[in-house]
Order: sequence, then C-alpha cells, then structure tokens
Amino acid sequence: MASMDASILVVAAPSIRSSLHASGAELQLIVATYTLAFGALVVTGARLGDVLGRRRAFELGLGAFTVCSLVGGLAPDPVLLIAARGFQGAAAALMTPQVLSMIQVQFQGERRARALGAYSMILAVGVAAGQILGGLLVTADLLAAAWRPALLLNVLIGAPLLLVSRRALPRMAPSTEQRLDLVGAGLLATAMLALVVPLSFGREYGWPAWSWACLAACALAASLFLAHERRLRRRASDPLFDVGLLRARPVASGAMCVLLVMSCYAGFIVSLTLYLQGSLGFTPLHAGATFAIYAGGFATASLTWNRAGAAARARLPTLGPLVMGAALAGIGLSANGHGWSLALTTPLLFAAGVGHACGFSPLADRLAGAVRQAQAAHLSGLILTASLVGQVIGIAAFVGVYLSIAAQNPAHGLAVTTWALSCVLALTAALAFRATIAR
Repeated sequence: MASMDASILVVAAPSIRSSLHASGAELQLIVATYTLAFGALVVTGARLGDVLGRRRAFELGLGAFTVCSLVGGLAPDPVLLIAARGFQGAAAALMTPQVLSMIQVQFQGERRARALGAYSMILAVGVAAGQILGGLLVTADLLAAAWRPALLLNVLIGAPLLLVSRRALPRMAPSTEQRLDLVGAGLLATAMLALVVPLSFGREYGWPAWSWACLAACALAASLFLAHERRLRRRASDPLFDVGLLRARPVASGAMCVLLVMSCYAGFIVSLTLYLQGSLGFTPLHAGATFAIYAGGFATASLTWNRAGAAARARLPTLGPLVMGAALAGIGLSANGHGWSLALTTPLLFAAGVGHACGFSPLADRLAGAVRQAQAAHLSGLILTASLVGQVIGIAAFVGVYLSIAAQNPAHGLAVTTWALSCVLALTAALAFRATIAR
C-alpha cells in the first residue's frame, strides 16, 4: 500500500480536478505531499521502531495509514485531501521501515536473502499496481468521483492486516533505555523538505530564487544534523542516525548505489509514461500494463536471485545495473529508430526489471550482513531515504532532459534520456563493485 499510494493518484488527477474543483497547485500538492512527508520522516519512523517496539510501531503506522486513507477518500475539498495525504505519508514513514528492520533482525543467511527478495518484489508490484489499479478504477468509474476508490481500497486492506499482524508479527519489546532524538528529527526533516520541495516543484516554475534558497537551507540543515549526531555519539547518547555507519565502505557505497538505481528507475518510468501517453496516445491503463512488464522482470529476479551460487550472487550487484542500463538504452534506440515495437520492447523492459532487482536485493542483503543488529533501524532508514531521495532527484533530472527534447522529437527525447540513464548505471555498477569487495 505504501509504495502503491505514491503513484496511484497521478492517474486519477483529472478526476480529482473535476470533482473537487482543484487548482493546478492543489493537484500538485495532493500528489506530492505524500512523498514529502514520507521522505522527511522515514528515518525518524525507523528509530521509533527501536523506541516503541517494531511491531507496535508497524501497527500504529498501519492503523494511522488506514484512517488517513478513509479521511482522504471521503474528503469534500482539496485542503482536507492534502492534509490527509500528508498524514498518510507520515504514517507510511512509521510503518514501512519496520519491515526491513524486522527482516534484518529475525532472519539470517539464506532465509534473510529470501525475505529480502520477497520484500523487493512487493515494492515493485506496489508501484506497478499504483498505475494499473489507478487506471482500472478511473476507467470503471465506481463512484461519482472516480479517484475515491483509489484511497478507500486501503481501508479494505488495512483493517484485516491490523488483525493479521497480531498473529503474524513477532513480539518485540520496546527499548527502555533509548529515547528519540527530537532535535535530530527536526533538523533532518527540515533538510529533507528543503531538498525535496525544490526538486519536486522547481523545474515547473523555472527554478525561481526560492528553490535555490531551499537547497542552500538543505545543505545548512544537513550540516547541523550531522554535527549534532556526531556530538550525541561522542556522549554515548541515542542519536537519530548512527553516522558511524557511513564510515563503512559497503554501507556508504551501497547507499549511493540505491540512490542512483532508484533515480534512474524513477526518471525512466516517468519519462516513459509521458512518452506513451503524450506521444503515442496510450490510455493510463495501457501505459500501466506496459510498465507491468518491467515489474514482472523485477518480481521474477527478486524471488530467484538467491538460488544462484555464492560466486554468482557476489557479482549480481555489479551486473544488475549494467543489464538495466543496456536494456534501457536498447528501449530508447528502438523507439527512436523503429517506433514502439512490442516485440522489441517487451523483452527489453523485462530485462531492465531483472537488472534492477539484481542491483537492489543482493546489495541490500550484503549491507544487512555488514552491520550489527542494533543498527538495523539506522540501516533501514538509510536505505529507504536513499531510495526516496533518488526517485525525486531522478524525476527532476532525467524527466527534465526528456521534456527539453520531447517538444521537438519525443522519440529522440526518450533515446537521449535512456542513454544518459545507462551512463549513470555504469557508474552505479562501479560503486556496487566497490561495495561488494569491501570488508
């Protein structure tokens, strides 16, 4: 639900505009507020798992997410919907990191590899489901406002999950010694918002002065956050984030790989959606079904990579980005030279999804094995933050490349974008090699 809801209302934006009479700025906030709150609070949510107990934090996040989905689905005006989306993103930031933390603490070796594969598959399926379900619900027009079922669906899923979690999740006692670092949480949230807001809105408004002021404020807040966390660490207090993690080469290089892979993924998916719907006239459902091929490759590799031998698995984080980059470049070349050929693009989209999964799941397993169990929440927050920030950066950078060329030649714009993506993925492969050989 958390990954699905980042994209499901994008497809339903015209329905929101007509039923709530939302302005363009309100539509942007309805879509973006969820991601802003999620990205700003995910590290804090991860640490709350240590303070409250991971099962309790998960259930609180899931309950709040379900209630906020109900409020949003019944919202009578754009203001309430924007507020509900913000609280929904905050609830997702509390709920989601507990999953990765619990996997790291509860499983070891092959069992952890299988759990991470399933976790990665769910993320990919959620994003695909957001586009496909959004298209289906808008097409079906189940209610007077077709966007409402997209949020109300979470209530039908979340309520039973709350009951199941009581039996399915292990009991984890909260820490009686650890306290939440409120100053660090405020500084980090400020830094994240000051980064994500201009990257989300700056390009559309021509990068005005306020966007650069926000980026400068991000750098200042991030510097203050790191200094504050180092000071707490020296005092043996409870930092929001253990900055010592970044001194380990596998973690630093691996987190950068996650950021780059996710930026390429998001930049490609949004550019491809614009190309298919804007240039080729695909419906939202047709475009979502096309992306499902990519998600299918991701899901297949996520569930099977752990069956490879130890030597092969060690190479997957390096080979994955290379395969993904080659497949994306092939898609751009095909579109530019032959138009959108289903026979050519289907295997390439599937291969790109396979490469993406091989560049993520084995690397996440490598990072989980490189840190102590006490650092599980810190690693979970770091990986999710890198993933979310990467998506925002990718959309701002690569979609900007596509739009700058697509006005004259959409197919050439997609080709140039995918070639740029393949170059970044080659750099990612080099970083992944560094991360996997580090001790």
